[in-house]
Amino acid sequence: MGTFKIEGGHQLKGSIQPQGAKNEALQILCAVLLTPELVTINNIPDIIDINKLINLLIKLGVKVEKISKGSYTFQADEVDLDYLESDAFKVDGRGLRGSIMIVGPLLARFGKGYIPKPGGDKIGRRRLDTHFEGLINLGAKFKYSKEDQFYGVEAEYLTGSYMLLEEASVTGTANIVMAAVLARGTTTIYNAACEPYLQQLCKMLNRMGAKISGVGSNMLIIEGVETLGGTEHRMLPDMIEIGSWIGLAAMTKSELTISNVSWNDLGVIPSVFRKLGITVEKQGDDIHIPAHTNGYEIQSYIDGSILTISDAPWPGFTPDLLSIILVVATQARGSVLIHQKMFESRLFFVDKLIDMGAKIILCDPHRATVIGHDFKSTLKATTMTSPDIRAGVSLLIAALSAKGTSTIQNIEQIDRGYENIDERLRAIGAKIERVE
Repeated sequence: MGTFKIEGGHQLKGSIQPQGAKNEALQILCAVLLTPELVTINNIPDIIDINKLINLLIKLGVKVEKISKGSYTFQADEVDLDYLESDAFKVDGRGLRGSIMIVGPLLARFGKGYIPKPGGDKIGRRRLDTHFEGLINLGAKFKYSKEDQFYGVEAEYLTGSYMLLEEASVTGTANIVMAAVLARGTTTIYNAACEPYLQQLCKMLNRMGAKISGVGSNMLIIEGVETLGGTEHRMLPDMIEIGSWIGLAAMTKSELTISNVSWNDLGVIPSVFRKLGITVEKQGDDIHIPAHTNGYEIQSYIDGSILTISDAPWPGFTPDLLSIILVVATQARGSVLIHQKMFESRLFFVDKLIDMGAKIILCDPHRATVIGHDFKSTLKATTMTSPDIRAGVSLLIAALSAKGTSTIQNIEQIDRGYENIDERLRAIGAKIERVE
């Protein structure tokens, strides 16, 4: 397994460009299965999870051609349905959480979709019920092999339906939308996820000939069509990476510019960092973070009570950035309660921060209180292991601010979500080395 060696305590300076959005790419790439025509996708991030999905599409028979960095064409005109029931697919599909979203397009176009129980981050239980209940509502028959942990749905055709989702699952909504666009009749999805990435998927499908209204709201109305055509699509910049770089700038007292961030799609992210006292400046479509040489101070509520930052479905604060917020708070003036509502194991990396000298009280699996140091004592270098993508980058930010040389093991977790992160950090002055 690979390792990062990080010499912390250095100020960084310069400009950094966010990669294409990983969570959008997982949806968009699955949507190419809905048409036999050519689909061109731009700004695809070169990361492990996305490359795994592209390879899975290739094994399914999709013709994939790389035309330039981050740009590919996809043509699903000869899909190999036999592969779906092979032992090889049971292995390949298990290695990626996002592979669940091939089920809706395959069911809609070919009448059947299968998937082994997918893997992904170890951040607690992540139910698949929303996906399959939605597909069953469209008329699919559900199959499950407990022995193989293999899921399947089949239908001669799908019929539009009204459904109220129990949870506003992003991937669940995406799967149902991709199935419903080719169903007979009208489908209404209430309590639908409305994240920018889901909006991007709906806009792309509409360009392909789908009829989806209510995009951006929690009620989507989809009039089924018989076929979809080809299109060209460009990914948004990754909002999680943008938030990571804001946190990095603050923790290292660095002046950084984050380029081409698509401000209109960032939601509450800038304002949440501002609540920690971080200056987030809008310069055109860039974010400028000045060097916080005097630190940053956490706001209190207007009655003086301690600030709580929690995650929620969009337009609430994304759970993927709570670990970054937690790390940044360790050097703030003041205290904050971090409440991770949506996943049950995502705060279990805080013991590593405590080992580095952070003042954190883990109240329970969902809540942690952080008492900031105000840079009066720095975090101490240590050796640690990346437990998942987001916690791994949070620990990397902590190491870049810490005194001494830290080692982070299991960096394949970080590579799953961040493209060439060590090279890009070195370009702005970070002392980081990859050791294979």
